[in-house]
Amino acid sequence: MIDYYSKRANEYERIYQKPERQADLGWLKEILRRELTGHRVLELACGTGSWTEAIAGTAAWVHATDASNEVLEIARSKQLDPAKVTFAHGDAYHPLPATHPFTAGFAGFWWSHVPKLQLPGFLESFHAALSPGSRVVFADNIFVTGSSTPLSRHDDEGNTYQLRLLSDGSRHEVLKNFPSVEELREVIAPFSGDIEVLTSDYFWCASYRTALG
Repeated sequence: MIDYYSKRANEYERIYQKPERQADLGWLKEILRRELTGHRVLELACGTGSWTEAIAGTAAWVHATDASNEVLEIARSKQLDPAKVTFAHGDAYHPLPATHPFTAGFAGFWWSHVPKLQLPGFLESFHAALSPGSRVVFADNIFVTGSSTPLSRHDDEGNTYQLRLLSDGSRHEVLKNFPSVEELREVIAPFSGDIEVLTSDYFWCASYRTALG
């Protein structure tokens, strides 16, 4: 996955240029800004910083991490206010314990790349890097025939995959899950009783609070 996104870095943001998704992208940005207003946010798998840029205007501070140096280079080139946004190399599965009191966690378009059986462990590690009672927000794709890349296969654990072609001609099989609202609630329920899942035609957004301790 790191190799794929590193090679895709310079063409990553083309996905956000699809005409049919523009209204829903605006909808999603407004939700994220509202959910993260005033928070000190730990962002995982920030990619090229598109969503970091979207939330930075209303968040108190964003510390954005990614495992790919290539996408981080593009994210840093956006020249966001260094007093409000910092970028660092980091592993989404093992975020470092908080050196600052993060009051929120965010990951955009990352949930779909986590194998289903690894989701509980991933959430435990993520929550451990946040202050008790933090707001957590995830956003990702809904599968839409004709707009989404077709699925290439399913595995025995229920994960789905896509075959993606990059501009250099290379082909990559990428794990990409499309959970239902019910699946999202089922995974999150052991960690929170305060869950909200919103959907549009192309995207979903789930938010909740972690336990107070």
